[in-house]
Amino acid sequence: GGTFFLPRLVGLPRAAAMMLLGEKIPAAEALGMGMIYKVYPPESLPEEALKLARHLAAQPTRGLGLTKRLLNQSLQNDLETQLNQEAELQAAAGATEDYQEGVQAFLEKRKANFKGR
Repeated sequence: GGTFFLPRLVGLPRAAAMMLLGEKIPAAEALGMGMIYKVYPPESLPEEALKLARHLAAQPTRGLGLTKRLLNQSLQNDLETQLNQEAELQAAAGATEDYQEGVQAFLEKRKANFKGR
């Protein structure tokens, strides 16, 4: 999938150079190209990775999975197809226990306790 996704992310000339030359890319440069969204100093990376993992684990994981699916399909779809898929998967997310928990937590002004169901 790299030959499909990388040119769309960084442009064809840069993707060709990266794939054909095999040069290492510094983290700051990868950040500037949009390949990654954040850079941490090496000494704080394990702690920051754990914080991110804990944050994601506390979210409605089924909803996150559906969102990830939509994002992965978005560059291949036209707008109408994407909107139809969004509507379909929003309905699926709305049928989950986590959705109900999120609404209830909002109404009760408390932190949601998602279970991945």
